[in-house]
Amino acid sequence: MSIQEISKNQGIQVISRAATILRLLGQETDGLSLGQIATRVGLARSTVQRIVAALTVEGFISTDKGYGGIRLGPEIQSLAQAASTDIRDRLRPIMKRISDETGETVDLAILDGDKMLFIDQIVGSQRLRAVSSIGESFPLTTTANGKAALACMDPARATRLILAELESDTAKPLATILREVEDIRQGALARDESEHTDGVCALGLAIEDGNGDIYALSTPVPASRYARVKDRLTDAIHRHLSEPV
Repeated sequence: MSIQEISKNQGIQVISRAATILRLLGQETDGLSLGQIATRVGLARSTVQRIVAALTVEGFISTDKGYGGIRLGPEIQSLAQAASTDIRDRLRPIMKRISDETGETVDLAILDGDKMLFIDQIVGSQRLRAVSSIGESFPLTTTANGKAALACMDPARATRLILAELESDTAKPLATILREVEDIRQGALARDESEHTDGVCALGLAIEDGNGDIYALSTPVPASRYARVKDRLTDAIHRHLSEPV
């Protein structure tokens, strides 16, 4: 192997290790120490320290000197916002078509740590409608968009997030939520039937983009007409989201 090939392989390895560290920090929003990162990714502490230092210079990682916590930096957040804007622009026409066809409000949320963050909305034409505010955060286990997002994840990650949420809310058994999530993986729409907010129901479906971000589209409906419009909404969501994004 030539010197050029060795150098190229070493560069690829560094990028791969840096990506692994960034993904880990994306899952641990409270931050981690150098030692914790080294243990979790299976690398020597000195190797992690060099990679973290380089990523810090570029703004991809920030260090809280008061607590020693290493977390994602502003440059990553900036890139994420750019990607979010792109997917939002591509999904908006689909959201508009679903809303125009059904008269219902259509929301778009992104998985943000262990919550769903509302980032866009098409307000329906129905006089009685359910509307949430852009920027609000919602739980995973009692909302349609949250359950849909859980179904997009690998089972281990989904179960970890569910258990963390159930520590503060034990209203629904773990086995029930896991069954719901598995049904969604098999093609069912996610449902919130007055679980999160009394009197408001919703159907939802999630997609994962090329960067691994999970977005969920949902249609909140007053419970008084949910049974009447559920089948029509289901058809519209499946049909329009099968179109290329």
